[in-house]
Amino acid sequence: MDKGLHFMFCVITTMQLLRESSQTGEKNDPKMLAAPKSDFGTYSRGPEEGLPTLTVTTILVDPYVMVRSAELEGYCIDLLKSLAAMLHFSYKVKVVGDGQYGAVSSHGNWTGMIGEILRQEADIAVAPLTVTSAREEVVSFTTPFLQTGIGILLRKDTLSQEMSFFHFLAPFSKETWTGLLFAYMLTCFCLFLVARLSPCEWNEPKNEENHFTFLNSLWFGAGALALQGVTPRPKALSVRVIAAVWWLFTIALLAAYIANFTALLSSGSEQLPIQTFEDLVKQRNLEFGTLDGSSTFYFFKNSKNPIHQMIYEYMDKRRDHVLVKTHQEAIQRVMESNYAFIGESISQDLAVARHCNLIRAPEIIGARGYGIATTQASPWTKKLSVAVLKLSEAGDLDYLRNKWWESSCLHKSRDRWSPLQPQALGGLFLTLAIGLALGVIAAVVELSNKSRRAAGHAKKSCCSVFTEEMCTRLRIKENTRQSQETSGRANA
Repeated sequence: MDKGLHFMFCVITTMQLLRESSQTGEKNDPKMLAAPKSDFGTYSRGPEEGLPTLTVTTILVDPYVMVRSAELEGYCIDLLKSLAAMLHFSYKVKVVGDGQYGAVSSHGNWTGMIGEILRQEADIAVAPLTVTSAREEVVSFTTPFLQTGIGILLRKDTLSQEMSFFHFLAPFSKETWTGLLFAYMLTCFCLFLVARLSPCEWNEPKNEENHFTFLNSLWFGAGALALQGVTPRPKALSVRVIAAVWWLFTIALLAAYIANFTALLSSGSEQLPIQTFEDLVKQRNLEFGTLDGSSTFYFFKNSKNPIHQMIYEYMDKRRDHVLVKTHQEAIQRVMESNYAFIGESISQDLAVARHCNLIRAPEIIGARGYGIATTQASPWTKKLSVAVLKLSEAGDLDYLRNKWWESSCLHKSRDRWSPLQPQALGGLFLTLAIGLALGVIAAVVELSNKSRRAAGHAKKSCCSVFTEEMCTRLRIKENTRQSQETSGRANA
């Protein structure tokens, strides 16, 4: 009995030891390891057996890298996931310690993400890091994954200015107003000409003055522009054709003018006194600055352009007052004070999408790109460059751009207003031209029919009668005056 109990005890003890050993083996198995944790949550791709692990440095900038629910997410995190899946590597993400992108300090050392790569604290930097010549001398960059430039971010209500005295002319461009004036004069001349050629506008041209003089034709055309009916009233079909086409032209033109003028008053986008960097330098109402130690600051420092040099001198003299530390601080300052922020245009587009009271000036300078930084002579540089090109060709980068730059403010914002150009009214001007041509042809046909009947009665050629009729109508005032003088002498 004792031996049996002893045997059972040994069996149970052995099985327990084997079970604990199995559990210990599972815990030590790399394939069963959970993804490691960072200060902000779970890394996207933990270490796996046989895969190299890269230390990635980045910076917290919306929407590139953000903290959501104790985890990192954003454009750069999604890009990093795609690159890791394509190149088969694991990674560990760390946020840059000093919160800087990378610049040379007063002691000659590099700060920010560039400094961490040089000190081998990180293998690569995946962030909105601009490729510059100074950085390229100490680290290597991949093919840019985003293209950008330098723009000016402003608050809309800081841009208001008094309307010009001729503000009512703004809905149409200068070319459109010129075309309208030419169309008006041509139409009035055609009315005058067709009314004289058409026999239906008078009973006897040798004794009766035609009502459609040139001044009356101008008044008739102006009345149509004001949607008012004026005399004289057309009688002939040819004159009515021209009048109807002109009425149609003026109705469509007035509708376009009213619609564009309403958009002009509601949008106010034409009231942008700061369109270029030169405008920014000339004005005195707004302070302006950029990120301290950023590539934008050194762009103006190294530029030979006189306007750029003036911007750099202004920022350098007021360094402590106009330079900001973070992009979030810059946006907040633009929204709360008379301040214009000079920075990456793609980041400013996001700010405009998220904050509907902000606007970016049209001019963009200094085309540049965001690249992934690696150590010099790193074998990952070329691999990452090829992978970025493949993602771009597959449309994945465009998908990420649309995903992280999407905002409800984009749908609420108005389109930028611009004066109506002649091309937009090209069909309207063409219709008017065709109508004028039809009116002139109809007048010639009417005169030809009367000339043919008169030639039959007088037994003359149709061409000679037609020529006489046309000369008589085009010189009606002279003939009337001669007939009046003849009748006066006879009465005397």
